[in-house]
Amino acid sequence: MTTNTIAEVKNPILSLNDLSIAYDKNYAVKNVSVEIKKNTVTAIMGPSGCGKSTLLRALNRMHELYENITTEGEALLNGKNIYEMPAIKLRRHMGMVFQRPNPFPTMSIYDNVIAGYKLNGIRTKKVERDEIVERSLRDVALWDEVKDSLFKKGTFLSGGQQQRLCIARALAFSPEVILMDEPTSALDPIATAKIEDLLVKLKEHYTIVLVTHNMSQAARISDYSLFMYLGELVEYGKTKNMFTNPIDPRTEEYLTGKFG
Repeated sequence: MTTNTIAEVKNPILSLNDLSIAYDKNYAVKNVSVEIKKNTVTAIMGPSGCGKSTLLRALNRMHELYENITTEGEALLNGKNIYEMPAIKLRRHMGMVFQRPNPFPTMSIYDNVIAGYKLNGIRTKKVERDEIVERSLRDVALWDEVKDSLFKKGTFLSGGQQQRLCIARALAFSPEVILMDEPTSALDPIATAKIEDLLVKLKEHYTIVLVTHNMSQAARISDYSLFMYLGELVEYGKTKNMFTNPIDPRTEEYLTGKFG
């Protein structure tokens, strides 16, 4: 790998230094070093099986649920190693949104938004909970659609509304970073467009790291793009530059549809 394929970012909010992740000693992510700029959307692209989702989930420390997964290197959030802080504390700073909308089926819309507080045993006054719920739902442009149905189950919502509810749930702790694993792949084009518009607005207050198979989506909404291949970081830089003038030939081949 040549050094000019990796962009340098001043005062990054998130820094990965030689991060590697292995399943039963087989490396899915190999020596990834990258710096993520604050208040941007960064897209992680690459063919299936290249390590995109593995990398994203490692940043939320979800891999720790499995004994056969090991991690080497470091990931720094504002200069602090995320693997040296309590996982619960980390997840307050780094929210996660998954591929398919997954509101808790037995909970109301209201309880879905503040589920993290209840699950972590964090007590709040009702007025505070009300404020958190309204703020979070307003942030995802869902408040006006559900304010009269807050105590109905979230599963009655459309797919796109459910995904915005899941984003609201991630926002309830006011995290610094939101990790998203293909958040629109299960949605129709209209719902996808609403989520994309939302992400562009959310970056004013949050930093978003987004795994996507959709190159058009990356081109539309991301500021920076990261291209992975066979577990390695091939190229990282401003999205516009990567799409118009990729430096590594593997990036060009992927973007022009020759593989992936």
